[in-house]
Amino acid sequence: MCAANGVSKVIVGVDGIFSTPAVSAIIRKEKALGGIILTASHNPGGINNDFGIKFNTANGGPAADGITEKIFEISKSISEYRIAKHLPVDLSTTAGYTFQVDEHEFQVEVIDPVEPYLELMKTIFDFSSLKTLLTGDFHILINCLNGVTGPYARRIFVEELGAPTDSVVNAVPLGDFGGKHPDPNLVYAKELVDAMSNGFYDFGAAFDGDGDRNMILGKGACFVSPSDSLALLADHIDTCVPFFRNGGRIKGFARSMPTAGAVDLVANKKGKPCFEVPTGWKYFGNLMDAAQLSLCGEESFGTGSDHIREKDGIWAVLAWLSVIAHTGHGVESLLHSHWATYGRNFFTRYDYENCASEVKLADNFSYTDPVDGSIAENQGLRIIFECGSRVVFRISGTGSTGATVRLYGDAYECNLEKCRALAQDVLKPLIQVALNISRLPAFLKQEAPTVIT
Repeated sequence: MCAANGVSKVIVGVDGIFSTPAVSAIIRKEKALGGIILTASHNPGGINNDFGIKFNTANGGPAADGITEKIFEISKSISEYRIAKHLPVDLSTTAGYTFQVDEHEFQVEVIDPVEPYLELMKTIFDFSSLKTLLTGDFHILINCLNGVTGPYARRIFVEELGAPTDSVVNAVPLGDFGGKHPDPNLVYAKELVDAMSNGFYDFGAAFDGDGDRNMILGKGACFVSPSDSLALLADHIDTCVPFFRNGGRIKGFARSMPTAGAVDLVANKKGKPCFEVPTGWKYFGNLMDAAQLSLCGEESFGTGSDHIREKDGIWAVLAWLSVIAHTGHGVESLLHSHWATYGRNFFTRYDYENCASEVKLADNFSYTDPVDGSIAENQGLRIIFECGSRVVFRISGTGSTGATVRLYGDAYECNLEKCRALAQDVLKPLIQVALNISRLPAFLKQEAPTVIT
């Protein structure tokens, strides 16, 4: 299809495999016009489940609203498509191909999907320090959930950094993810949670189907909320990661609107700007391109930096391991130290999945992009209480089987002893108030959420 429509060159990974972060990196490295990613992302995959098409632009990031809206409008008037046949390409090995199609030259380059990404990671992190950590008495467990990250995780954590082979599990990419739901949270990555609970492993992580989301666990399955993960990395990244070690390298921080404001406190202490944007990584990209943002994250387990224009699961794990290697402290110790300094933003998310897509909630969060002035409206209803606690209601519709209604709750606490309480216990009264206000279970005809994070 690319050949038939005048594209001059296509780069594809061996076996058709590329993680979303790797695609972003290659677009930027090769100065490509864009990239197309075929993925179910963090949704169930396979012939009877989800399949999506993502388009990233020349900066390596997701297409902006104006572009996707234009594509959608054009799609409604398409009456035919062009395709070139008989272009034999072997995707099982690296090679280059050149064809003549309608009097123009068309090239296909099949490359190792891991090598360019690995080389980029080596420019960011101290691999020698990480190898010392992983070949010592520090045990990690990486669960790839049969998504695309398997080859990347084996190459980086096992072959490069010396972790035992069995440190990386579910590492074979499967079209249906082996029947798994590749969403790295406490429900769908329960296999990792259970394995971490026995106390043998010091660090655990899970990735989603296309490799841009991550969940971090410490010894004993100590859960790190995405907002805490972002804030802790923001606090340490300029001292623990060579790429950011020069203090001037950190330009600013950002989070999506539903994400708890833990990183805001770090930004304030460091004297850096902190942006609150709508959900969607494309909103971070403009800030990065304008040199206003270095590190950002979303409550949906996305973390990343301006090394590319996508969230990046493996990058987040390498960043966490760098902090551990540099400080000598484990996950739980790092969290307690962080809370002692900044206080804690307790956070929870209730997902009511497979709701009728026509359900609508009032929403009022809007965002004006400080770079190009574009406006994103109707991004979610926020209720903020005098004590600083807040609840957010938002509809997410990335799956193909209806909408997911999400209820978020977060509350700030500066008392260190109270900071160590369980988030669900602390937030239970707030969530009950939110449910009473919204009558959500009755409205959605679901007594309980599908997922609690």
